[in-house]
Amino acid sequence: MILLFCSTASAKDTNRIVTLEDIPLYYDISSCMADSGFPENDSLTILLDGSVISRTSCSALAERGINLEVKEAGNHKLEITDGIKSIKLELFTINGLLSIIPPIIAIIFALAFRQVVIALFAGVWIGSFILSGYRPLSSLFDVVSHYIPHTLAGSAEGIDHISIIIFTLLLGGMVGIITRMGGMRGIVNTLSKLATTPKRGQFTVWLMGIVIFFDDYTNTLVVGNSTRPLTDKLKISREKLSYIVDSTAAPITCLAVITSWIGFQISLLGQAFNSIGIDRNPLTTFIASLPYSFYPILTLLFVLFLIFTGRDYSLMYKAESRARKTGKVNSDTAQPASTIDSESVAMAKKARPHFANGIIPIATVIAVSFIGLVWTGKTSLAEAGAASSSIFEAIKESNSFTALLWGSFSGCIVASILALAQRLLTLDETMEALINGIKSMMPAIFILVLAWCIGKICSELHTADYLVHNLSEVLSIQYLPMFVFLLAMGISFSTGTSWGTLSILTPIVIPMAFGTAKIAGLEGPEFDHILFSSIAAILSGAIFGDHCSPISDTTIMSSMASGADHVDHVKTQLPYALTVGVVSLVTGYLLVALGVPIALSLVLSTCTLLLVIRIFGKRTG
Repeated sequence: MILLFCSTASAKDTNRIVTLEDIPLYYDISSCMADSGFPENDSLTILLDGSVISRTSCSALAERGINLEVKEAGNHKLEITDGIKSIKLELFTINGLLSIIPPIIAIIFALAFRQVVIALFAGVWIGSFILSGYRPLSSLFDVVSHYIPHTLAGSAEGIDHISIIIFTLLLGGMVGIITRMGGMRGIVNTLSKLATTPKRGQFTVWLMGIVIFFDDYTNTLVVGNSTRPLTDKLKISREKLSYIVDSTAAPITCLAVITSWIGFQISLLGQAFNSIGIDRNPLTTFIASLPYSFYPILTLLFVLFLIFTGRDYSLMYKAESRARKTGKVNSDTAQPASTIDSESVAMAKKARPHFANGIIPIATVIAVSFIGLVWTGKTSLAEAGAASSSIFEAIKESNSFTALLWGSFSGCIVASILALAQRLLTLDETMEALINGIKSMMPAIFILVLAWCIGKICSELHTADYLVHNLSEVLSIQYLPMFVFLLAMGISFSTGTSWGTLSILTPIVIPMAFGTAKIAGLEGPEFDHILFSSIAAILSGAIFGDHCSPISDTTIMSSMASGADHVDHVKTQLPYALTVGVVSLVTGYLLVALGVPIALSLVLSTCTLLLVIRIFGKRTG
């Protein structure tokens, strides 16, 4: 009897696994073993190309999975058998260097040709070409027949992606309605009385980014869309707006504790501790690591310093100078990721500017999203048998995507009721504004979907595994946080996902920290110092790489919500992200490695940023 193996590696063919040459990789085959028909205590033999590589029991294989290390690139045969029945599968082994080509191609194309859709599509196609066994035509069709559909459906991740798309479209529809009935103009007119200068306008954006701390997606889309008319009026460039939006969203969300991130982060830590038999509270450990999160802390401060000094440098200075002198908030060659400010959603004839008509729907999105986080969390805990729970515990267990959908849908309903009740718009005009607002988000949706596709490609090609394997050769317990920071940055930059980077590195770094500490004889406060800074380094490096990567979904959403050209956003943000990243590495993790107290390291890092702005920054007015 021959049983086909269903790979958990998400490859296109269900009986095919992709491996990297000379790099050991782990595969969870528990679901396949459960359906194999092997008795639980059956003795199994595992053969590679006919040669025995190991013997184990069925239960052990189902529990521990299988580790594969293939020495030569090409096609290979793997067989798991008890002498009567067998599971047979194909191994397609590639050189590890090929795994990093798709993201590199996408990044180079995006920066060189300023066509993000084409760049991302090229990256996905190259990845599909490699995975298909180098078949150019079939791999091209696989992009639309396999990768895009499977990115959007068929798994929990696909449902999350669809939720983000629906949330984005509904939010665009809401913005279309409140813009059409004069709500956005009302917000601008009111804020203009307070934010009368570019400096005050930028601070308003920064402050809104801090206030909406509980979810980075909500933060990005609400802050970008709602403040854009104000910053346009004050002649603040779209590049600067998208930078402030991008640089407050994830940094504040990962630091604020009561956010949609917390459950995910704590669960990763808990799993890592359990995997090595360590009895440690993941929540208190995570909170203790927050002071070591140099990049998010310093990014929030750096944006604030730029605002209050009125200085910019590099490409951002050119963008800000252009906006101040000419009033052009986008460059002449810009292709904004969304067109929400087009004539199709301009104020209707009967509309009138009113602050409440703009702020009430936006506040509804924020309030309902927050309530949704608490509600879904409490429901989840109740189903698990918890008699009562705090708000903090509820948010840990919440379904953030459900909460966001409730929020954006409620915002659309409230905006429609306000427009119709005050007779600012007719029913037809309201629906037209809703549809036009949704349509304005479509270019960004294309980019988002392709960004997710290239993330899927990187997963199938084991891009992160290749980076981890090759960068973990040189390691010292003292400099582990520095190494982890750079590794997290590289993975996040290459794959475009901070959450994916956290998922990849946390199960690796925690055992690595405990193992190397045991060898070095470190324990007590000295070890906690290394552990906390290593955990924070994963988070810091993930966000750092995400900010630098043109294929990051949150970077794309920031340019989309701000109405900026995506490539312009990446190019102007990159020097600033690199500045904070280098300072985080040198005066942050390096000084911590040398034994400098964390408080002093933060002070020195802050002073360094101020010095950089003073030396290189120029006043833009």
